[in-house]
Amino acid sequence: MSYRKDFKLEGVIPATLLSFNDDMSINEKESRSHIKSCGFTDGISAITVNGHSSEIHACNLDEQKKILEISLDEVGDKVPVINGVYSDGSLEAAKIASMAQDLGASALLCFPPQSMSMGGSLRPEMAIEHFKRISDASDLPLICFNYPLSGGLSYPFETLLKLFDEVPTIKAIKDWCNDPMVHEKHIRIFQNLPKPVNVLTTHSAWLMSSLVMGANGLLSGAGSVIAPLQVRLFNAVKNNNLEEAKAINDKIFPLVQLFYKPPFLDMHNRMKETLVILNAIQKAIVRPPLMKLPLDEIEELKKTVNKINLDNKLNFVKTVG
Repeated sequence: MSYRKDFKLEGVIPATLLSFNDDMSINEKESRSHIKSCGFTDGISAITVNGHSSEIHACNLDEQKKILEISLDEVGDKVPVINGVYSDGSLEAAKIASMAQDLGASALLCFPPQSMSMGGSLRPEMAIEHFKRISDASDLPLICFNYPLSGGLSYPFETLLKLFDEVPTIKAIKDWCNDPMVHEKHIRIFQNLPKPVNVLTTHSAWLMSSLVMGANGLLSGAGSVIAPLQVRLFNAVKNNNLEEAKAINDKIFPLVQLFYKPPFLDMHNRMKETLVILNAIQKAIVRPPLMKLPLDEIEELKKTVNKINLDNKLNFVKTVG
């Protein structure tokens, strides 16, 4: 059982990347270093492992368990660790949830089952059953990962309200609705329910706008590269310091424009290449079907990193007492 089980799901939460060897096995040494760097960044609230950013779709259950174990080993006594629950079947999702709780995770990020993409939004009982299976297997706080409507994996507004009512361990939503109007509605309604549900934005391509709407936190793969800047931006918005927030956003803007340009699926591939540029890892190896970035994209990332004066020293600094 995690000593941080009851921490509040708010603030800045980076989602970590995963380093691979040439044979595509997990590079444990580099992954540990990266996880430690993210976890010891001043001002963050927690880290997330076994998410999209660590290519969870390409990692088997044993590997997911190993990733959580090494994350807890590196930072688990200093910062809460949130573990992703990614499975197309609810029974398997429940097993992952139980495993994560037994190992010492502090919360669970629950992905929507891919099987719901073919009309699951019309059957709210499917989402409720999925989350109940997870909550029955673990009493850890849950984060509901809400996808854009266009992909067929979104939970409609009324379904989310039913979920919050029937699964009280849902304490936050990772909001990727990708619709500013809906996003603001989520922030205004969910965070002011009798039992509030925090909105953790993952709209990293327009993060400042999202935070100004009032989101109580962010959970972002970009945090694996620019967590300190995200912390500064979050605090500036929270303190109503618009001038400082705009200055920080101006620094972030060129890089996230590259991270999140089409094809969107290469976003974490680009972040990994940026870590190579910053000398944080040696190689940006991804598991197929993801593929190595074209050289012109890598060169564009290098130019942008140099232009905004981003460096490894800036991005991962914390004094551990």
